[in-house]
Amino acid sequence: MASQTRKNTTRQELQHKTSRSAKRALRSLTFSVAAPLILTLTVILLFGSGANYRRALSNNAPFWFPPLWLIHAATLFSSCSMGLASWLVWADGGFKSESDALPLYIAHVSLSVIWDPLVLVIGAAWLGVVFCVVHFGTVFGCYSCFKRVNPFAKELVKPCLAWIGFLTLISYRLMYII
Repeated sequence: MASQTRKNTTRQELQHKTSRSAKRALRSLTFSVAAPLILTLTVILLFGSGANYRRALSNNAPFWFPPLWLIHAATLFSSCSMGLASWLVWADGGFKSESDALPLYIAHVSLSVIWDPLVLVIGAAWLGVVFCVVHFGTVFGCYSCFKRVNPFAKELVKPCLAWIGFLTLISYRLMYII
């Protein structure tokens, strides 16, 4: 009889521990995705008017220039995707084992919020190209670090690399339009 009580208690403790661990993982996932997403959304709401970009669209903009809402939506998706990738790396202990992963991710978040006000509001397209090249190198560094820790995280970074490459082309073309 005593052994049965002990088994039930152990099973209940294990379930409680698992439940606590799952809640902690869900909380960290929420923070990892929501923090960069909210930061990006704040920048879009504060600086997202894009008066210079709208003027460029009305002038001689190439057909492949996306509308402003698509730039904002893709930037939000990129932010969310990198947040999820960083959480996967963190969950696998990658920020401890890969010493460069965390500083590169922090640099990515910092650089990702700069392009919108720099190019779309201020109109400094030449500086936007420089920032995009640095940002691309930073995200490529994240890609290199993340692929050693979690193969799925690496796949989440690929669309972000493509988006930053496209933003580089937009910035380069805007140098001649604005």
